[in-house]
Amino acid sequence: MKKTILYLVAAAVAILIVYAFNTTESTHDKAIYVATNGSDKNDGTKSKPFRTLKKAASEARAGTIVYIKEGIYKERLIVKYSGTKLKPITFKAYNQDKVVITGEDVKNVEGDTSLVNIDNKNYITISGLIIQDLTTNLTNETVIGMYVTGSSSHITLEHNVVRKIETHAEDGNAHGIAIYGTGPMKDIYIINNTLEDLKLGWSESLVLNGNIDGFSVENNVVRRNDNIGIDLIGHEGISNDPKADYVRNGIIKNNEVYEISSFGNPAYGEEYNAGGIYVDGGKSITIEKNTIYNCDIGIEATSEHAKQYADNIEITENIVYDNHYTGISIGGYDDNRGGTINSSITQNIIYRNDTKGLAGGQLLLQHDIKDNIIERNTLTAGPSRIFIANFFTTNQDNELRRNVFHKEEGKKGLWVWNEEEFTSFQEFKLASTSDSQSSYLDPMFENETNYDFSLKKESPAINIIE
Repeated sequence: MKKTILYLVAAAVAILIVYAFNTTESTHDKAIYVATNGSDKNDGTKSKPFRTLKKAASEARAGTIVYIKEGIYKERLIVKYSGTKLKPITFKAYNQDKVVITGEDVKNVEGDTSLVNIDNKNYITISGLIIQDLTTNLTNETVIGMYVTGSSSHITLEHNVVRKIETHAEDGNAHGIAIYGTGPMKDIYIINNTLEDLKLGWSESLVLNGNIDGFSVENNVVRRNDNIGIDLIGHEGISNDPKADYVRNGIIKNNEVYEISSFGNPAYGEEYNAGGIYVDGGKSITIEKNTIYNCDIGIEATSEHAKQYADNIEITENIVYDNHYTGISIGGYDDNRGGTINSSITQNIIYRNDTKGLAGGQLLLQHDIKDNIIERNTLTAGPSRIFIANFFTTNQDNELRRNVFHKEEGKKGLWVWNEEEFTSFQEFKLASTSDSQSSYLDPMFENETNYDFSLKKESPAINIIE
């Protein structure tokens, strides 16, 4: 397991090095300008800009940066050409102008409809745009704010706002940002975006799915959406190569994800099923230093497909609080699903989740979990008083080490292990073979009322979890 963690850290560092190289060493040798008062008969210079994104995209070859001036553009941005490593193509809001691409005039058409489309292109950056107001009433149409597909690689989506992408079909689908690797993809960077106020049906706010090897999802805000926040998926038949049909070797870091709930979504009714961050069949992924709150499930890692697994997932140093069903979940939700193996849940703050009293507790251990380590986490029970909820017996060779369970005066704790309930911490430790350094005590947070979970200097938990 230590080798696995070192491998994941090395992979994350490699991804960030590549990102830094791509963004600092590349050059643009041509600039094209677009403005709402321009004309496509112009030459695309700053003084004589084009009028449409379509015209700019048709002229933007390797080494071009397209500056889009302030205004509302009632059209789609379809990227026509690829850049190269040293001469990428960039579409960017000029001088941090407010540039809105709206789908308000896009008509319902069956199939996939996106406002920004990158299909089988490489070395493309989309930066600083507002993507909004794309809706459908059709069950067979999926509306998408930003869509990357095919074998596209070296793609950066940064500083964009995606909002009000909506399906109104009862059995419909929509995405804010969707990356679908039908062919092999690598080096996908989704950085500093905001995805908000999305009505998604069965689908997700931000999703990577299929044959994607190497990615970074960092510093994004995902909020007020009615299905999953960030999703990493495998084994759904997206890739042309079934053996590579899963997302892998990436990092999800420093994102803020909140108010993500399927309750009231017509596809789900009154169910609290939406994860803030969800790994569904992905492999070798680090989920680090994210803050997730007021979602249905904070973080979930498993596979929805039987005999497939979320494998080598490192969930570390996240703050997960006030979520409706559970804080962190691994394993399949029933015995017809896959599970979670060779993964770790370490140094997380898991605080007062299960706010709806759904018996998910702070840590939900479900079907088919093997060879996982749960170590140095701090868990504070919510209204249900459940710390760990393990209502399955398919629980093999999982280790609990040096965890701190928050002891509160006048309140009981409840642990469920292999379907057996324990109100005695010592009896739970014996049943779960949790090590002697796991403790039931007051960690002495600095100011938990204001969600400051740093520990006071005199905290007895410091030597256990740090």
